[in-house]
Amino acid sequence: MVLACAVAGVVAGCAVPRSATRPGWMRISADQQGFVDRRTGAPFVPWGFNYDRDHQMRLLEDYWEAEWPTVAEDFREMRALGANVVRIHLQLARFMAAPDQADSRALAQLRRLLDLAEAAGLHLDLTGLACYRKADVPAWFEALGETERWEVQANFWRAIAGACAHSPAVFCYDLINEPFVPTAPRQPGEWLAGELSGFWYVQALVLDPGGRSPAEIVGQWVRRQVAAIRERDPRHLITLGFLPDSDGPFVQAAAQPLDFVSVHIYPRSGELPQARATLQRFRLGKPLVVEETFPLACRAEELERFVRDAHTDVAGWISFYWGQTAAELAAGSSMGEAITREWLECFRRMKPTP
Repeated sequence: MVLACAVAGVVAGCAVPRSATRPGWMRISADQQGFVDRRTGAPFVPWGFNYDRDHQMRLLEDYWEAEWPTVAEDFREMRALGANVVRIHLQLARFMAAPDQADSRALAQLRRLLDLAEAAGLHLDLTGLACYRKADVPAWFEALGETERWEVQANFWRAIAGACAHSPAVFCYDLINEPFVPTAPRQPGEWLAGELSGFWYVQALVLDPGGRSPAEIVGQWVRRQVAAIRERDPRHLITLGFLPDSDGPFVQAAAQPLDFVSVHIYPRSGELPQARATLQRFRLGKPLVVEETFPLACRAEELERFVRDAHTDVAGWISFYWGQTAAELAAGSSMGEAITREWLECFRRMKPTP
């Protein structure tokens, strides 16, 4: 999500046609390279979109109550583009009313989203702990120390897993978007980084490493969060969204308790071999999903070539959808709209065959 905003730019209230393809419970394949449906054994290739905001730069939780028909329409549109996975970014501030108290209204809306996804034949990649809009982060959370913050994060995941454990519409839980461990102490409350267009996508796991290695810290943090999920949900898959420059020991330590590895990568024009080399660093004997990609620094045809060439290394791909169809984007006049339209057409064309 570090670069995503550079291009800026059947439930009550809305009937959703039932998909002929219902979501199934997913597991890791026997060869540890991909995913299969638990019921049928059929291969499953994650293919879809990040749906974190709309084209007006509103986070999903800003409009998913008042404009529910818009959300339902966007799900239909993503399905029509060939998606089988939608990545949702859950803001911690919307789900935690207090350090040990989840917001029941937000959890009810999340269950509604699960029903919508199931009706549309889509799986959800539920990414948690987001603090993307700094002004929304509760002062009480920002002021916490490391131990207390980790416990609130675990409480978040207990609540989310408890709400979602029953649903086949969940593909996975992504523990956190693009975490890092600082090499030197940071100022009190300085947990966020990676600001772009008013959103903060990168999050520190600690403020002071205190002589511990990043690998040691991330390993402890991941195990803590995985344990919290497993208290409520023993089945759904768990991953984490890595920055592409995360070093080897950090990735390896974090990946050990995970079911699969996710990386965010935006290839640069003329540097596709370097991007392919980056992917190789994340191949750790578990399925690898590119959880974010978009032609921000390359042409759409270059990214299409990168995706096609890397299919033997990658088990799934998730790009971006911001609520506008290719036809709607064609009516726009900005470069961002033109890039997004071209890429959506490429992405629909590349849809994997079952």
